[in-house]
Amino acid sequence: MEEAIRAFLTCLDVERGASRETIRGYRSDLRQFVTFLKTDAGGAAPGPRHIDAARVRRFLVWLAGRKDKKSSQARKLAAVRGLFRFLHQRGRVSDNPVAQVRTPRQGRHLPRVMTKDEAERLMESPASDDGASVKRDQAILETLYSTGARVGELVGMNWGDMSLEDGMVRLRGKGRKERLVPIGRVAVEAILDYQTAMPRHTGGAGAARVTATPPRAMPPADGPVFRNHRGGRLSARSVERIVRRYADRLEGAAVTPHTLRHSYATHLLDEGADLRVIQELLGHVSLNTTQHYTHLATDRLMEVYDKAHPRAGHDPAARAAGNRNPS
Repeated sequence: MEEAIRAFLTCLDVERGASRETIRGYRSDLRQFVTFLKTDAGGAAPGPRHIDAARVRRFLVWLAGRKDKKSSQARKLAAVRGLFRFLHQRGRVSDNPVAQVRTPRQGRHLPRVMTKDEAERLMESPASDDGASVKRDQAILETLYSTGARVGELVGMNWGDMSLEDGMVRLRGKGRKERLVPIGRVAVEAILDYQTAMPRHTGGAGAARVTATPPRAMPPADGPVFRNHRGGRLSARSVERIVRRYADRLEGAAVTPHTLRHSYATHLLDEGADLRVIQELLGHVSLNTTQHYTHLATDRLMEVYDKAHPRAGHDPAARAAGNRNPS
């Protein structure tokens, strides 16, 4: 089983161009599947040819016993399904046992979205701190909210991906697909301030197209924009901790980098942006995915309509209750 998983992860990396975060997630989920197989077999994990649908269903029961959320169960089942689809396509197994297993039903989940005031307070939060890393943290928060970047896209940004004088940034999304997105003036200034404060050893030739007065030390084009204290590329987990540290100062639910992405999309929709434009900015293949991200904004629009339109004929409270509990 271990060899089959290694072959699958190599295929994701080399042939499908999956991101490092995606591969790391698959590896973690499939490692947990192997742990279950060893427990279920009372010893060594059986090989792929000895896995049937009944054993996969017991995996879901095992996950439920560990109090995994339905969303986590579905994600881990998808990882196992992907593994066996790969093995079936390569002739390593005669059929895909996961094809007979239904994904656990999940309740409707609406993403956490910050209000515009909350986002404003979060952006301003680092200003009350001292230290060399504060300007970096400020630039991270502003860039996440200004571009709607996924955390993996943020940490993968190089200076050569930035054309700050034009207000554009290149992001590398899922499957290594690239897209150009606008970046706001406030975020640009935060990045330039961070660049000025960077240690001098990060400077070099081949700079991104950045202009400033007085002249700034130009980082190399292939160098990471956001670095840790050792000068290496910042990790996704480090960004998550940075966001959480400043968000903990706000009242309300937890805020993650993905919360900023949700908020970015929802606030654009609030201001009249076209849904297909938001789809392009977020790098979504399917418009359905974008609609999921912006559902809260749609709910608010309907509430305004019900209250304001003289012939709406709906009770806003009743509509909201119906939306939360669809029949």
